[in-house]
Amino acid sequence: MKPLSSIAELTTRVRAFAQERDWEQFHTPKNLAMALAGEVGELVAELQWLTPEQSAAVMQDEELGPRVRAELGDVTIYLVRLADVLGVDLVQAALAKLEDSGRRYTVEAARSSAAKINADRPPAS
Repeated sequence: MKPLSSIAELTTRVRAFAQERDWEQFHTPKNLAMALAGEVGELVAELQWLTPEQSAAVMQDEELGPRVRAELGDVTIYLVRLADVLGVDLVQAALAKLEDSGRRYTVEAARSSAAKINADRPPAS
């Protein structure tokens, strides 16, 4: 199988996979979002009881690494399919969100802090 180099190529492959199986009828935004949430839950379950150190090294674990990789694959497939059905360019959506977050979480206000910045009020000086 030829490696994919873009989200557009992955989107085309996932769309074709669904079309070949006549699954488009089931791929409503609601169903895809619910399936995505379920797969994220399965990913979380693989990491849930690990220590921070274990979770950082999970891909080196011969048993857990492949399971985490598979769950990431499932999450990616459902996310890509949902975006395709909704007509959303994932790269553009992510770049727009990153730009917005950059305005909300300036380097000065957010550096070395995990605190959430309230969008309704400016960060403390």
